Amino acid sequence: MPPYPFTAVVGLDDLRLALLLNAVSPAVGGVLVRGEKGTAKSTIVRALAAVLPQIAVVPGCRFSCDPAAPDPACPDGPHTASSAPSVHSAGAVASQSHPARLVELPVGATEDRLVGSLDLEKVLASGVAAYEPGLLAAAHRGLLYVDEVNLLHDHLVDLLLDAAAMGVAHVEREGVSVSHAAHFLLVGTMNPEEGELRPQLLDRFGLTVEVRASRDPAERAEVVRRRLAYEADPEGFAAAWEQADKETAARIEAARALLPSVTLPDAELLRITRICAAFEVDGMRADLVTARAATALAAWAGRTEVVAEDVRQAAMLALPHRRRRHPFDAPGLDEERLDDAMEDAADAADGDEDPDPGPGSGGPDGDGSPNQPSGPQNGSSSAAQTAQQDASGAGETGSEPTTGTSTEQKRVSGPSGEQGVVTPSEPFKARLLQVSGVGTGAEGRRSRARATGGRTVGARPGAHGLHLVATVRAAAPEQVARGRREGALRLRSEDLREPIREGREGNLVLFVVDASGSMAARQRMAAVKGAILSLLLDAYQRRDKVGLVTFRGRGAEVALPPTWSVDAGAARLTSLPTGGRTPLAAGLLQAADVLRVERMRDPNRRPLVLVVTDGRATQAIASSRAAAPNSLAAALPSAESGSRAMAPRASAARAAGADPLADTRRAAAHLRQAVATLGGSAVVVDCESGPVRLGLATRLAADLGADHLPLTDLAADALTAAVHGNRPRSDRRAA
Repeated sequence: MPPYPFTAVVGLDDLRLALLLNAVSPAVGGVLVRGEKGTAKSTIVRALAAVLPQIAVVPGCRFSCDPAAPDPACPDGPHTASSAPSVHSAGAVASQSHPARLVELPVGATEDRLVGSLDLEKVLASGVAAYEPGLLAAAHRGLLYVDEVNLLHDHLVDLLLDAAAMGVAHVEREGVSVSHAAHFLLVGTMNPEEGELRPQLLDRFGLTVEVRASRDPAERAEVVRRRLAYEADPEGFAAAWEQADKETAARIEAARALLPSVTLPDAELLRITRICAAFEVDGMRADLVTARAATALAAWAGRTEVVAEDVRQAAMLALPHRRRRHPFDAPGLDEERLDDAMEDAADAADGDEDPDPGPGSGGPDGDGSPNQPSGPQNGSSSAAQTAQQDASGAGETGSEPTTGTSTEQKRVSGPSGEQGVVTPSEPFKARLLQVSGVGTGAEGRRSRARATGGRTVGARPGAHGLHLVATVRAAAPEQVARGRREGALRLRSEDLREPIREGREGNLVLFVVDASGSMAARQRMAAVKGAILSLLLDAYQRRDKVGLVTFRGRGAEVALPPTWSVDAGAARLTSLPTGGRTPLAAGLLQAADVLRVERMRDPNRRPLVLVVTDGRATQAIASSRAAAPNSLAAALPSAESGSRAMAPRASAARAAGADPLADTRRAAAHLRQAVATLGGSAVVVDCESGPVRLGLATRLAADLGADHLPLTDLAADALTAAVHGNRPRSDRRAA
């Protein structure tokens, strides 16, 4: 089946332009495509390969060397002149043409598959250490596509981006030392709902595009119409768009030929640097990428000089993902700010051309330093001040002025004690959490685990990589029986040993938060939210999954199912309201149910459950059974139907056969078993306060087999120290 035609894709103009600019100039640095599911991200990327010009290669070269300029370090070289019929001129290297390759890197790929490894077949057959190329070699001079790049292991993304930036892949492993050219058009796609890339990796993608489905019914109808036509007759549909694709391919080839002739005037270069300075991006990569993209834009338009509009379009693609100041900030670029920065840069350039600057106008000073116009500085300061004011305003929206506890306590509507949304306190740096033991979960940056990367701690039979010493040890006792008297070892497949490596895994950090009326004091909830936000930030940096269960009123809910999107967790936490009764048992059972479902999805990911509560339970499972999922209600025995109709209000629940404390103890035992089954651990943060304390959270911690932490230790590093295993169990104490 032919691929979907590139020119038949409806809309996605920014993405189309970003891909074409990289096709014209791979030095731009690739494209990161961010967008919701079902927006044709993969379709248009795969279609791009069909419009890339064909490439000439040296016949038989596994690294697709260019006959006009063969790589002198090519492992299949040296490539010398040939008298083959395909030679175009005397003394030239043989040549043949083929379409540019589309190479896809799967999320589950290993380092061996990416960079290459020892060719074990040749080792066993001839005893010669030979190199088997990986996907980086296959993608040379083509297109390397990584779907769901945010789910790719960090060390693989590092290797990938290193090769893309340098144009060379270096392999130093298992007795193999190889370097080969690796110039390719890099495209990564991701769904932000599944987690973000680390800022360091984001910055190394040249351009980024945010993709959303059109809300225009007519455009959506055209998308469906074309897709149905393609599925009904792929060959006929592709033939109908063949000419348009050929014209695009010819235009790419013409732009490539024109690119070396395109000039970047000093005025436009200064415009680029002033815009980057105004947006306060880190480092110099933004300036370089914007300059390269603007140059490619000019070549794509058939011009030999970069103009202001090229700079603006390039900045729109190169800067959004580089202006994040905080991991929870969403990438984006304010077009009005960009226009203001463009105008400020133009005004500054006009000031630079003033032949007779007056005193105080920012002209050269006595020591010969260059003119420092006030325009871009004021523009940068104004832009930063505006951003700060916007952020401040956003934080104050919908919040009450903190004029005193009495005012806050009056914010009650109805008997349930509903409270408004509390803004979290300032987050702090969390210390490392390590779940005890050695896990086998997905690679991350937290707990010890068996992994495909990391340090070698042993060997086992297998051929995924080669543990040379262990292989020799396994083969040595069999040499006499195999008839060896001298020369190379006689190896068989059963001798092969692969390394056992120990690295780090990511964990599931599940927050179980009491949002009832007893937690509604503003200072208390602000501190709780601030601490959880700090741990969310730590989870983001360590590649953990996070989940959020809250309980209040008549039941519990999964505010955030386990996800890699820590941004979503921070947003749900910030907007979390408080008030109502305390269905603690329902919250614990809901957490156990989340772990049960997650165990089926990812049985090797070990959980850390953080229960934030004062331990008071005022809502029994029987009272909220109608609102609870069937799986949760079934976890506890059904309450007796009450025959005691008349009872004091204080014991009404118990008289009706519903005992919140007893339900809580049974729910805690149920959650404890769920945590133990997955090899996890738990912490109870005791939020009880006042002169009379019941010690209910201490009892809950004992029932859960968890560490106990008083609320008074919640400030600064105290909560994180307990969560990260720095507080011994013997220190558990009642408040």
